[in-house]
Amino acid sequence: MSIRTAALIFGVIYALIGVMGFIPGFLQEVPPDAPDLAVDTGYGYLLGLFPVNVVHNIVHLGVGLLGIVAFSSLGFARNYFRVLTIVFAGLTLLGLIPAEVSNTTFGLVPLFSHDIWLHALTTAVAGYFGYLAPAREPETAL
Repeated sequence: MSIRTAALIFGVIYALIGVMGFIPGFLQEVPPDAPDLAVDTGYGYLLGLFPVNVVHNIVHLGVGLLGIVAFSSLGFARNYFRVLTIVFAGLTLLGLIPAEVSNTTFGLVPLFSHDIWLHALTTAVAGYFGYLAPAREPETAL
């Protein structure tokens, strides 16, 4: 798979996840033992697994839209994945720290539970396309 195509696929998936987070039918209520958030608007578990809130959904939409736009050129797509690698590695580490301040990013975005492994997987895939995948296409957009 080309780097540009991967950016488009990532973009579409993350944009869909962001949209799904705004649809109540995809969210389950937060369990009583879940950490409190300063921004609790839209706070729920997407598909019953992934804690999200309105800020998290907006971030997913932003990551998705950037991925779709990154499809426009090889350089943009590779840099998109390089930035994702760094950002999602940081989010994975924050989620692993048991302090509520870090795994909720100061109450703004939930980064705990299944989000940790999802962010780690995103880091690994983005790292491959950002740093290791061979460029099999010209630098210019089609």
